[in-house]
Amino acid sequence: MASGIISVGLELEGFHAFSAILLAVCVVAYGVLVALNAVRLAAFRRPLRADFMHPGRAFGFYTFVAGTNVLGVRLAMTGAHWATAVLLAVAGLAWFVLGYVIPWTAVLGRDERPVVKDANGTWFIWCVASQSVAVACATLEPLAGSWKAGLALLAVVAWSVGIILYAAVGIFVSLRLMMYRIRPEDLGPAYFVAMGAMAITVLAGARIVEMADAPMVAVTRGLVAGASVVFWAFASWLFPVLIAAGCWRHLVKKVPLSYEPGLWGVIFPLGMYAVAGIYLGRADRLPVVELIGRTELWVAVGAFAVTMGGMLFHLWTTLVLPRPGRERAHP
Repeated sequence: MASGIISVGLELEGFHAFSAILLAVCVVAYGVLVALNAVRLAAFRRPLRADFMHPGRAFGFYTFVAGTNVLGVRLAMTGAHWATAVLLAVAGLAWFVLGYVIPWTAVLGRDERPVVKDANGTWFIWCVASQSVAVACATLEPLAGSWKAGLALLAVVAWSVGIILYAAVGIFVSLRLMMYRIRPEDLGPAYFVAMGAMAITVLAGARIVEMADAPMVAVTRGLVAGASVVFWAFASWLFPVLIAAGCWRHLVKKVPLSYEPGLWGVIFPLGMYAVAGIYLGRADRLPVVELIGRTELWVAVGAFAVTMGGMLFHLWTTLVLPRPGRERAHP
């Protein structure tokens, strides 16, 4: 998700070589993650089932939907629209199924109460998944022929569902923060997804505004355009809040800042906010918004480079270098 959305931003800005490199990273990472999850499904079904049943982890499965659509949107920029269509079909089916399965297995079907105590930033990935479907539909719509009206309908429906889900998740997460003690380890990188979910809502709205006239688009274009500006403003407002939470966690409470996989949950929102600003600025003729998006893109690129370096160093020290106390094999 992180490499894919930053690749989209770099392609929009004309940095084709850098964008192609990140596209390659995205394709490789997607293949590796799908393969690893397939192995986990085959060999470790009990832990996988436990994750589906846990409200603090289950919503992370929606990253498959979002990541698949982000890759599809980027491939569409290379002209591979057939790949975008295939990935949208896969992601759309997963979105529909998981949209009913996860809320039941992780929330409604649990005997333990209250479930809200386990609400966290990963719940916003539910919204991200919905909006990614809308973005992919809007990307394919200009070339869809007789399927245009159907894609326009699905785009507006997914965008609308994503907004309602964001409001609901925002209430649940806010209740958790207000009703239970906040520990430093609780305010992890996952909370940046709140900003990323709002940003992808803006991007989906901007793409819908650019779509050709269709019955569903014609009656909602003005609403979508105006709401997208409001959502961009809220996403911008969230920036200082999340940065302040990070400062409290690492500077005040002295939680060490080291590499963890969850940091990619920060990079994706940064990249999405940049791409959303660029698209919204161009779609609604808001040069200031576009300038902010273009500037923030380089913040996302820098954060991506630092996080990638941290990941490679972590893999080197844990998988390549000998561990302390481990005896070397003798010939």
